[in-house]
Amino acid sequence: MSEHIITVAGVAVDTRHWIGGERVAAGETFTDASPIDGAPLGEIARGTAADAAAAVAAAKAAFPAWAATSYEERARVLHAVADGVEKRLEELAVVETADNGALLRSHRRGVMPRVAHNFRFFADRLLALGHEDFDTRGHTNHVSWDPAGPCVLITPWNAPLMLSTWKVAPALAAGNTVVLKPAEWSPLTASLLADIAAEAGLPAGVLNVVQGYGSEIGDALTSNPDVRRVSFTGSVPTARRIAASAAPNLTPLSLELGGKSPLLVFGDADLDLAVELAVEQYDNAGQVCLAATRLLVEEGVAEEFTRRFTDRASRLVQGDPRDEATDIGPNIHPAQLEKIDGFVRRALDAGARAVVGGHRGEGQYYAPTLLTDVAQDSEIVQEEVFGPVLTLQTFRDEDEAVRLADDTRFGLAATVVTGDPERAARVSSRLVAGTVWVNCFFVRDLKAPFGGSRLSGVGREGGDWSFDFFCDVKNTVTAPKGWKDHG
Repeated sequence: MSEHIITVAGVAVDTRHWIGGERVAAGETFTDASPIDGAPLGEIARGTAADAAAAVAAAKAAFPAWAATSYEERARVLHAVADGVEKRLEELAVVETADNGALLRSHRRGVMPRVAHNFRFFADRLLALGHEDFDTRGHTNHVSWDPAGPCVLITPWNAPLMLSTWKVAPALAAGNTVVLKPAEWSPLTASLLADIAAEAGLPAGVLNVVQGYGSEIGDALTSNPDVRRVSFTGSVPTARRIAASAAPNLTPLSLELGGKSPLLVFGDADLDLAVELAVEQYDNAGQVCLAATRLLVEEGVAEEFTRRFTDRASRLVQGDPRDEATDIGPNIHPAQLEKIDGFVRRALDAGARAVVGGHRGEGQYYAPTLLTDVAQDSEIVQEEVFGPVLTLQTFRDEDEAVRLADDTRFGLAATVVTGDPERAARVSSRLVAGTVWVNCFFVRDLKAPFGGSRLSGVGREGGDWSFDFFCDVKNTVTAPKGWKDHG
């Protein structure tokens, strides 16, 4: 076996870049470790500016032929990629759990099937993409979606393959070529995706995968003048750096960033439902951008809600994510664990009270935590922790609930729990959020737009919004006269 092949949970993974349909080694590497026990998984290619340039050049060279490929053929290839994902679903699930520590049962039942669905959905959406003509004073307007060119996609570590394919699938469906740069803390399934795409018949250079550490390769990718689109999911500081890098070329950006989302519980709510939705915010060890980490509860039911929440949270099982009984696994990296603990320590020092948790566990595990007695302007209420840490505040009436909910720099999502449909409509209309859930959480349809307001992002993806971003939308206006007789 090649020195560049590592075995993770019995699955062979190539640690080199995938550029122009070939594996490309790097002069330097970085260590990828499992958050489950901290054990090294292998040495990963550490990309350079030269690797970035080579990947963009490969994407540029492959673009004309892929852009000219018919909708039907593009869709066929994307369905073949989905077939490959489904064929290797178990391998993808066990590798990703080892790499980022998320629950194996979730990868098997939800996440990896969603990966395949991403490809199938955008393949089918491409075929259904409207080309409706309309009339302007006798002139015909024809709208078309032209492929934009090479796209750089930079993706996060909390749901590596699912969030990568959320971008890769529409970009490829639109006729673009792609350079995918996965997060350095969870790089492995992106490499497996390259193998699957090649086996499915995706032409060389249409999908390229480059590994990297920090901003070393990211800056070179996002500043390349041959790149026509940059899509990023991650933190606000990194987004600012990407925006500055892309600015000289005016490269269009789609930025899916963090959140500090509220969950509003009104006095007329089903409290059992409210508690279940609140406890669900600990999913993936709290490493979910959409998580409603600020629980806002009406004063009259706050005591009972807290009692039920505490009881329900005490029954969560934290441990090895490969165990079917586990509810909460580890956090991704020692640096992330330190960040989480720092937030909680500072909050406690400032007077917050830990009703649940409030401390580290062994290894890279942090106890599910609920903090009360927190001020609205405090760091723990205003800044994204990205760990299993929730805060609880109370409100007197609807106006105060909305004021507290909207009082952050973010606007990614919000959840409203109420028994009154009129109140639900009223409150939802006043919340600053890209997505509002009413009496539910995390219900996602790929047809719907996704993105955030304020510092939670720029732009929308999903459904036709993805094609709007990944294409140059063109309108061709034709006069009714002026044709010569060619008969």
